This record gives sequence, structure tokens and C-alpha cells, in this order.
Amino acid sequence: MDEFKLKLAHLHHCRGITWKMIYQFLREDPELTNLYTLSSHKYLKYLSPSCLNTFQEDLHSQTIYDEIRQYEINEIHIITLFDEIYPQMLKETYQPPWILYGKGNINLLKVEPKLAVVGSRQATEYGKKSIHFLFPKILKKGVIIVSGLAAGVDALAHETAIKLGGSTIAVIAGGLFHIYPKSNLSLALHMMRHQLVISEFPPNSKPTRWQFPMRNRIISGLSNGTLIIEAKQKSGSLITANYAVHEGREVFALPGSIFNSNSTGTNELIQQGAKLVKSDEDILEELFFRRG
Repeated sequence: MDEFKLKLAHLHHCRGITWKMIYQFLREDPELTNLYTLSSHKYLKYLSPSCLNTFQEDLHSQTIYDEIRQYEINEIHIITLFDEIYPQMLKETYQPPWILYGKGNINLLKVEPKLAVVGSRQATEYGKKSIHFLFPKILKKGVIIVSGLAAGVDALAHETAIKLGGSTIAVIAGGLFHIYPKSNLSLALHMMRHQLVISEFPPNSKPTRWQFPMRNRIISGLSNGTLIIEAKQKSGSLITANYAVHEGREVFALPGSIFNSNSTGTNELIQQGAKLVKSDEDILEELFFRRG
């Protein structure tokens, strides 16, 4: 691991650090040459006084430094915003992650097009049948399926892509050492060997509530389009769709019964301009037309 990557990862592991703080560090010292030698007074240019002590403790922690060195042995890749393998689609989003931690086939990051597929954690028979109906041709065209390894539609999207011989990327909240939910641990381990699991959070981070919407922006940010299979009126899937809209990406929605609460969100998305999906062609023509 080169010295700059190691320093950026160490900075990224410090408690209290934010995207904007890292930006300020890099703006004044693009190679992080002076990261370890600044005085407390200089650190206060970037940090609030309340988090200065814990920040300095972490920055000068040999344990964290050694932990980062161990990632290579555990086949965990540190992919920075400045690396060639970092996906261009994600780089073009608002405040893209400085670092992605990945385990598996990181070459999938460079393959396009990608389709984000998200939906209800309580997938209905209709949602399951729709995935089995739509995926064969989509995967045959080489589209990478991106989802969040959550229960329900997310897990089904990953599993179906694998079963049909396609490729899939999971973006998780929390770190690679803390898979949530535990019911998807075996799926995650399989994907770490044969597909790809990524997170913007250091591997030892335990998932917390605020990380899930953060994770959703990466799911949509990596992808040329986002397909919402089923979603209630207030759902995390709609957050992902909202991120996609703001980044100028295509949003696809599966229509559903007006009597099914799992279709309330998708039907509203269609009312707001999302593309109604009735066949795989509705998705493929947009993904490949947009690529020219």
C-alpha cells in the first residue's frame, strides 16, 4: 500500500472526521505530507474543539495503523477517490466517498451498465415473480446488479443474479466485518468470494441507523439507473430513488395494485415521472440508449 493511501485511510478511520474535514485536509496538503506532524493549533483549522482529543488519539494510534495494514492480508481492498478503479459514475455524484472498502472482484466496479435494484424488506410473491421475469435478459446483456444486501428484495436481487450466472455488487451500511442482517451473512460471504461487497465505512464499523440512507446514495451513485420493485409510501427505497433523480439517473418503477401498500411508493414514483416497467425492454432500452 502506498504512503498516501495509508495516510488517507488512517485519517478516514479517525473518530469525528467528516467528508468536509477530509476535503479541507487535502486542499491544503494534497499528499497529506504533514498529517502526523501538525500541532494541535493547526488541527483546529479542520476540527471542532470537542473532537480534537479523540481525533488526535486515533491519528496517532498504532493499533489503527496496524489494523489498516492487515486489510491486505484479509483481501480487503482500499479504493480511494483518486484510484483508477474508482467508478466514474460514483465520482460524478455529490460528495462521493473518499474511500470504498471492498472484498471480492473489484473489477466489477469498472463494468457498465449497472442497475440498482431495491425494494421492500417484505417482498411479496408479485415482487419475487417480477425479479425472476425481468432479470434473465437484463443479465444476459451484461448488466451488473447493485443492491444493499438488505432482507427482502435486495437479497433476492443478489441471489437471482448469482443463480442466473450474472454479476452483482452489494453496498452495505457498517463495515465488512459487521454484516447486517445476520440472516444474509452466508450470502455476503459468498459474494465476498465470487462477486463484490463494498462499504464506505471502515471494516470494523458497526452499522448504525444513519448509515443506511448514506449507503443508499452509493447504490444509486454507482448505477446508470435504479429499479424500485416494491416500496411503501415512506421507505428507504424511495430515498435511493430520490438520490438517483438528483444525480440525473433513470428511475424505473414496477406498477402494482392500488390495494397493496407495498405498491403505494412505486405507483407514486410513476405518477412523478419514473418509467413504468412492464418488461425487461423498458429497462434495457434506457440503459443502453443513455450509454450511446
